[in-house]
Amino acid sequence: MLERPRRYSEWVADNKLILITLLVKLGVAASVASALARSRTFQHLLFAERRSRYQTMGLLAFLLVPLTLGVWVRTIVPNFLAADISFETVILLGLLVGPLWAMMGGILVSIPAVYHHEYLALPFDAVLGLAAGILGRLVQKEEIWGFTPFIDLSLYRWIRRNIPQVRFDHQFFMLLVIVFFEAIREWLARMYPGRLFALVTNSWGLRVLVWLCAPVVVGIALKVWNALRLELKLEEQKHLLLEARLDALQRQINPHFLFNTLNSIASLVRSKPELAREMTVKLANILRALLKDHDTYVPLSHELSFTDDYLDIEVVRFGPDKLRVEKDIDPKTLNLLVPSILLQPLIENSIKHGLEPRIHGGTVTLRSRLHGGRVSIEVADDGVGIAARPESALRRAGNGIGMQNVRERLDVLYGHQARFTVVSNPGRGTLVSIELPANPSRPGVRGA
Repeated sequence: MLERPRRYSEWVADNKLILITLLVKLGVAASVASALARSRTFQHLLFAERRSRYQTMGLLAFLLVPLTLGVWVRTIVPNFLAADISFETVILLGLLVGPLWAMMGGILVSIPAVYHHEYLALPFDAVLGLAAGILGRLVQKEEIWGFTPFIDLSLYRWIRRNIPQVRFDHQFFMLLVIVFFEAIREWLARMYPGRLFALVTNSWGLRVLVWLCAPVVVGIALKVWNALRLELKLEEQKHLLLEARLDALQRQINPHFLFNTLNSIASLVRSKPELAREMTVKLANILRALLKDHDTYVPLSHELSFTDDYLDIEVVRFGPDKLRVEKDIDPKTLNLLVPSILLQPLIENSIKHGLEPRIHGGTVTLRSRLHGGRVSIEVADDGVGIAARPESALRRAGNGIGMQNVRERLDVLYGHQARFTVVSNPGRGTLVSIELPANPSRPGVRGA
């Protein structure tokens, strides 16, 4: 009569401990997955399309070191069973790295348990790693990353997919495999007490929760890492879009300049064939620079060499008396990196909208200065200015595209670190000033 209440209270206490353990286990899985996801090295190893042997060993080290320590903590700290998520870890290794590596991981993670006389842990974890690895080879990677532990949703999707046409649902199969091996582990723990760790209970409701907790833990880790994977993919797409946008801006050239240059070359072929040949070579240099896959940043000396070809062509077109070029370049700035094809759109804008409307033309002046850790570049003209342009000129196609092009590129490459200012006086000309960091640094941008 006195033993029954004691046994009942022990049964309630054990079941409460198991429930608490299951809840804490979910928290441990989420914490470990989130902590690992913060490491850039772990991200690189986990999401690599192909891993070398050493990279796979590094990934195993990231997972096994803290989780093997959890097994050891479980064996020495009373009632802290939630620290041991070795079963789910081996499942993850099998799904993500393959059967052989998962078997090796299962053997390593079972060492603390074997040391404490749980001798079935090593063969069980090795077989589990092999089975999980084979399972990972049978399903596609996207199905692994999209694995959901929620049975109701999986069943709903399975029924909805298979009513029109019967098909094999890999995700539901993954769920059944994980539950099956968890049930096998519990059965072995009952058959051989103290030789294999498992949460054992006589309550069928609680037993089902124990079985289902394993796929939930696996799903939590996969969901955390998949969210990071999708975020990294989105960043990569933004990076590719940024590069495409930069390439498009860098390759822009006014078609009128191309047509006018070809017309000038055609008119010089008979009268001045040598000059026509020089213009053809310079035009080819410009088109080659625009079309080739160049770096985002180039030394200022290279940029000036590119603009020299452009200006030489424009001087021939307009005549040396109508278009004059002056340079005031600080030698200290020649080796500094600037965005490629930065000056040509500004010079083109000055000639087309500043000097071309004037009967007597004018002068384009290029300046550069180094002030501490920043470099300033100026493109000035003594043309008609912005405010003096007729309204029809403002509406012409292409007006202002050069400056807008440069402004957008500076904003993409430097953000708030760059300054772009335009000062114009009617009848006296326009000054475009650019101020940049002397040592540009923008991770993820090609050529940075």
